[in-house]
Amino acid sequence: MTEDELQQLLDKTLPAADRHEVFVEECQDQEVRLRFSLKLGEIWSSAALLSLVDTSLRAAAGLRSTLTHLNVTVLRAAQDADVLALSRVIRREGGTVHAETWLFSHAVVEPMLHATATLSS
Repeated sequence: MTEDELQQLLDKTLPAADRHEVFVEECQDQEVRLRFSLKLGEIWSSAALLSLVDTSLRAAAGLRSTLTHLNVTVLRAAQDADVLALSRVIRREGGTVHAETWLFSHAVVEPMLHATATLSS
């Protein structure tokens, strides 16, 4: 899938509250890089960050997939800046996908959150 195709799918399938002006920066075989932006005056709440985790994991594993298990480790507080999500599929077993995502504030230097998940398709 190309960046443009994934962008169109995200725009079409995500609820407006979960979009956070998502932009697909890179889309390879089973790895995805997304950028999320805040609207003026907003901050990244825990609920919003979990929404980014869900979106980035499903972008890598398949947008029709659903989370069955999720493990999240918060490493540092989010800054009032764009969030970059780097996600990848670790393993596929039939209809089960194991994936991970890393969230970064502004630049891919120090991660602020790491999540691993199992998804079913």
